[in-house]
Amino acid sequence: MFPANFNYVAAKSLDEAVSLLAKHKDDAKLLAGGHSLLPAMKLRLMQPSVLIDISRIKDLSYIREEGGRIRIGATTTHFQIESSDLLRRLCPLLPETASHLGDMQVRNKGTIGGSLAHADPAADWPAAVIALNAEIVAVGAKGERAIKADEFFVELLTTALQPGEVVKEVRFAVPKGSVGHAYMKVRHPASGFAVVGVAVNLAAEGNKCATCSVGVTGVSSKAYRAGGVERALKGASLDAKSISAAADHAADGVELNSDLFASGEYRKHLAQVYTQRVLELAASRAK
Repeated sequence: MFPANFNYVAAKSLDEAVSLLAKHKDDAKLLAGGHSLLPAMKLRLMQPSVLIDISRIKDLSYIREEGGRIRIGATTTHFQIESSDLLRRLCPLLPETASHLGDMQVRNKGTIGGSLAHADPAADWPAAVIALNAEIVAVGAKGERAIKADEFFVELLTTALQPGEVVKEVRFAVPKGSVGHAYMKVRHPASGFAVVGVAVNLAAEGNKCATCSVGVTGVSSKAYRAGGVERALKGASLDAKSISAAADHAADGVELNSDLFASGEYRKHLAQVYTQRVLELAASRAK
């Protein structure tokens, strides 16, 4: 199927992209990697009259450490994150998560900012940025603002971005101390998306959990923080019994997704099982 007719503009800067969005409003869509937008346009589920291509804006593609924070530009590709020596050294959760995304073609073209802005309930990045307590920086006509990751995902395919705003970067504090990261997912055999995906950012003090952040995707209509798991494990021993008990809270208080592939109860069970496995792996890496 072919998309409806549209005009194409390649923005040369972030300011130009913001200006074009302000001019065309709801008639415009941003194009970065295009893996979500273009299929929707071909099915005519989306029919923008203007496509604003931001993939050529060099200032939006970077991975760097500044002032104790890691900053990743919105158009940085999944493969750039997967292969980043800086991230492998300072925050291995992100390269590990990137390795689970799609296939090589998708990872070479898809962008972290585009994935986050699309807010697919089975996408991988939302779980990781929640686990890292990251901020998503958005820029619009009124200026720049930072949105906490666990407040960014509002509902199915809906974020806290305001009309006319563009994702500029993802930023978070460099993990310090005895830290263990891990991401695992149950991969849908057809789409490659997460039936259930769990990301963990865990800091240990001896054999106890000092802090733990857990992001979960695929289970509900949006990615979420598994607060029940975090509270149950904080200060507890990092042994099999404590980890198993904490993992039982992986789907507390969420409305479960259910479809032809996996029922809500099955997703809940998978969330508990994979949370336990990821916690165990992260704990082993923190020692």
